[in-house]
Amino acid sequence: MTIWRQPPDSAAMERRFAGSLPGHFGIRILEIGPDFIRAEMPVDDRHIQPFGILHGGASVVLAETLGSMASNMTLPEGRMAVGLEVNANHISSVPKGETVSAVCRPFHLGRNTQVWQTEIHRADGRLACVSRLTTAVIDRRG
Repeated sequence: MTIWRQPPDSAAMERRFAGSLPGHFGIRILEIGPDFIRAEMPVDDRHIQPFGILHGGASVVLAETLGSMASNMTLPEGRMAVGLEVNANHISSVPKGETVSAVCRPFHLGRNTQVWQTEIHRADGRLACVSRLTTAVIDRRG
Protein backbone atom coordinates (compact mmCIF):
# COMPACT_ATOMS: atom_id res chain seq x y z
CA MET A 1 0.00 0.00 0.00
CA THR A 2 1.32 3.42 -0.92
CA ILE A 3 1.46 6.51 1.27
CA TRP A 4 1.41 8.89 -1.72
CA ARG A 5 -1.74 10.92 -2.40
CA GLN A 6 -0.19 12.45 -5.48
CA PRO A 7 0.97 10.00 -8.16
CA PRO A 8 4.75 9.53 -7.93
CA ASP A 9 6.49 11.01 -10.97
CA SER A 10 10.28 11.15 -10.72
CA ALA A 11 10.62 12.93 -14.09
CA ALA A 12 8.26 15.70 -12.93
CA MET A 13 10.22 16.02 -9.68
CA GLU A 14 13.47 16.46 -11.59
CA ARG A 15 11.87 19.06 -13.88
CA ARG A 16 10.95 21.03 -10.74
CA PHE A 17 14.62 20.85 -9.68
CA ALA A 18 15.80 22.68 -12.83
CA GLY A 19 17.03 26.18 -12.04
CA SER A 20 16.97 25.60 -8.28
CA LEU A 21 19.41 24.27 -5.69
CA PRO A 22 18.57 20.55 -6.17
CA GLY A 23 19.15 20.93 -9.92
CA HIS A 24 22.39 22.82 -9.38
CA PHE A 25 23.56 20.03 -7.06
CA GLY A 26 22.77 17.32 -9.63
CA ILE A 27 20.28 15.45 -7.44
CA ARG A 28 18.62 12.63 -9.39
CA ILE A 29 15.55 10.66 -8.36
CA LEU A 30 16.21 6.95 -8.92
CA GLU A 31 13.08 5.33 -7.54
CA ILE A 32 9.84 6.14 -5.79
CA GLY A 33 8.56 3.13 -3.87
CA PRO A 34 5.35 2.69 -1.88
CA ASP A 35 6.83 4.51 1.15
CA PHE A 36 10.25 5.82 0.13
CA ILE A 37 12.19 7.96 -2.32
CA ARG A 38 15.65 6.89 -3.47
CA ALA A 39 18.02 9.41 -5.05
CA GLU A 40 21.67 10.04 -5.79
CA MET A 41 24.00 13.03 -5.85
CA PRO A 42 27.53 13.31 -7.21
CA VAL A 43 30.29 14.58 -4.96
CA ASP A 44 32.23 17.09 -7.03
CA ASP A 45 33.49 20.67 -6.73
CA ARG A 46 29.94 21.90 -6.01
CA HIS A 47 29.64 19.73 -2.90
CA ILE A 48 32.99 19.62 -1.12
CA GLN A 49 34.52 21.53 1.75
CA PRO A 50 38.17 22.73 1.70
CA PHE A 51 39.52 19.29 2.70
CA GLY A 52 38.12 17.62 -0.43
CA ILE A 53 35.27 15.75 1.22
CA LEU A 54 31.49 16.12 1.05
CA HIS A 55 30.33 19.26 2.84
CA GLY A 56 27.76 18.56 5.56
CA GLY A 57 25.52 21.27 4.17
CA ALA A 58 25.35 19.45 0.84
CA SER A 59 24.14 16.34 2.65
CA VAL A 60 21.43 18.43 4.31
CA VAL A 61 20.37 19.86 0.93
CA LEU A 62 19.91 16.30 -0.36
CA ALA A 63 17.98 15.19 2.73
CA GLU A 64 15.75 18.27 2.91
CA THR A 65 14.98 18.07 -0.81
CA LEU A 66 13.80 14.47 -0.54
CA GLY A 67 11.89 15.00 2.71
CA SER A 68 10.12 18.11 1.45
CA MET A 69 9.09 16.48 -1.82
CA ALA A 70 7.95 13.33 -0.02
CA SER A 71 5.99 15.25 2.60
CA ASN A 72 4.08 17.20 -0.03
CA MET A 73 3.30 14.03 -2.01
CA THR A 74 1.42 12.57 0.98
CA LEU A 75 -0.96 15.51 1.36
CA PRO A 76 -4.44 16.06 -0.06
CA GLU A 77 -5.24 18.87 -2.45
CA GLY A 78 -5.25 22.25 -0.69
CA ARG A 79 -2.60 21.32 1.90
CA MET A 80 1.16 21.76 1.77
CA ALA A 81 4.21 20.97 3.88
CA VAL A 82 6.80 23.55 4.93
CA GLY A 83 10.04 22.91 6.75
CA LEU A 84 10.21 23.44 10.51
CA GLU A 85 13.53 21.83 11.48
CA VAL A 86 16.29 19.77 9.92
CA ASN A 87 19.18 18.02 11.62
CA ALA A 88 21.97 15.77 10.44
CA ASN A 89 24.53 13.45 11.95
CA HIS A 90 27.60 13.01 9.78
CA ILE A 91 28.88 9.49 10.33
CA SER A 92 31.66 9.03 7.76
CA SER A 93 33.34 11.23 5.18
CA VAL A 94 32.79 10.96 1.43
CA PRO A 95 35.67 11.88 -0.89
CA LYS A 96 35.31 13.97 -4.02
CA GLY A 97 34.59 11.81 -7.04
CA GLU A 98 32.09 9.47 -5.40
CA THR A 99 28.32 9.45 -5.79
CA VAL A 100 26.17 9.19 -2.68
CA SER A 101 22.81 7.46 -2.57
CA ALA A 102 19.97 8.46 -0.29
CA VAL A 103 16.75 6.85 0.88
CA CYS A 104 14.05 8.97 2.51
CA ARG A 105 11.26 7.33 4.55
CA PRO A 106 8.55 8.64 6.86
CA PHE A 107 9.24 8.51 10.58
CA HIS A 108 5.94 10.17 11.58
CA LEU A 109 2.97 11.13 9.40
CA GLY A 110 0.67 13.28 11.49
CA ARG A 111 -2.19 15.61 10.67
CA ASN A 112 -0.20 18.77 11.52
CA THR A 113 3.42 17.64 11.38
CA GLN A 114 5.51 15.04 9.61
CA VAL A 115 9.02 13.73 10.27
CA TRP A 116 11.12 12.25 7.46
CA GLN A 117 14.39 10.38 7.90
CA THR A 118 16.99 10.21 5.15
CA GLU A 119 20.00 7.93 5.20
CA ILE A 120 22.85 8.86 2.89
CA HIS A 121 25.33 6.16 1.94
CA ARG A 122 28.76 6.19 0.35
CA ALA A 123 29.49 4.22 -2.82
CA ASP A 124 30.87 1.38 -0.67
CA GLY A 125 27.58 1.16 1.24
CA ARG A 126 28.81 2.75 4.47
CA LEU A 127 26.46 5.18 6.17
CA ALA A 128 27.69 8.74 5.61
CA CYS A 129 24.85 10.75 7.14
CA VAL A 130 21.45 10.36 8.75
CA SER A 131 19.14 13.36 8.72
CA ARG A 132 15.64 14.13 9.96
CA LEU A 133 13.33 16.78 8.56
CA THR A 134 10.24 17.97 10.42
CA THR A 135 7.55 19.67 8.34
CA ALA A 136 4.42 21.57 9.31
CA VAL A 137 1.28 20.75 7.34
CA ILE A 138 -0.63 23.92 6.49
CA ASP A 139 -3.40 25.13 4.19
CA ARG A 140 -2.15 26.14 0.74
CA ARG A 141 -2.77 29.83 0.09
CA GLY A 142 -4.01 31.24 -3.19
